[in-house]
Amino acid sequence: MFKSVLISTVLFAFSFVSLAGDKVILRQSEMMTIEPKGLSYHARMDTGAENSSLHATELEIIGGSAKKMKKNIGKTIAFTTENEQGEKKRMEAKIVDTSTVSNSQGTETRYIVQLPIRFEGKTHKVDVNLRDRSAMEYKLLIGRSFLKKGYVIDVSKKKLIGEQAKINVKEAGLVFNTRIDSGAVQTSLHAIDIHIEDEDKVNMKNNIGKKITFTTVNEKNKRKTIKTYVYGTSYIRNAQGDETRYTVMLNLGQKGSEHLVRVNLRDRTKMGYKLLIGRNWLQGRYLVDVTK
Repeated sequence: MFKSVLISTVLFAFSFVSLAGDKVILRQSEMMTIEPKGLSYHARMDTGAENSSLHATELEIIGGSAKKMKKNIGKTIAFTTENEQGEKKRMEAKIVDTSTVSNSQGTETRYIVQLPIRFEGKTHKVDVNLRDRSAMEYKLLIGRSFLKKGYVIDVSKKKLIGEQAKINVKEAGLVFNTRIDSGAVQTSLHAIDIHIEDEDKVNMKNNIGKKITFTTVNEKNKRKTIKTYVYGTSYIRNAQGDETRYTVMLNLGQKGSEHLVRVNLRDRTKMGYKLLIGRNWLQGRYLVDVTK
């Protein structure tokens, strides 16, 4: 009896591995691109959602809108979308349906369009609902309509990393000798000569979305200037006191495997590490082994 159960278990495990081997394994979040505009998003995989969902504002039905949303099916809709780095594009797509969604915020009806989504060289045209995701961390949510195209999700797919690591900041092309700090919620990068276009010097939050330029310097004294957008602000409390810092979205990681993460900017001139890696970079991807 035990032998037959063992054989069945082995066969099941072998079948699962074979099944996964025929499909692409995705992490909880991946970089994906909406074509043909070429706008890339740090997308969250959501097996609980049938359709994918894209951040969309300034919706306009070409040729005029009917009072009832369902009457607009078949028409072309224009909308503005924006990724986590503040890059905006105006897009158009044909409305193929509407969906009514119930969640903790209440009930709302959304337009559904078909959009081509590309991941690592493969493009799939799938149903996507349009909604304002301004207050949400992920501007693109990937649902089952995309995942059914040959993908599986591995939420435990993690690598080991030591208490120190060589981390590349893709936007700067600089590698930092980095401290991995699981006690820090957010990642922090050395930044000086910070300049914000049309800066409000009184209220930092009024600068969110504006262009920001700053210089960063690694431990080898190599410096680069980065131009991006202010993503937000973070209130930080530590041994030195309390302060509010600007945050931006940057691609950080070992060369070739960087991923987008929220980073706060501060002058780390007097600190041993110019880049501190917090839990928001580690989460879902790495296990920290201090013996490495």
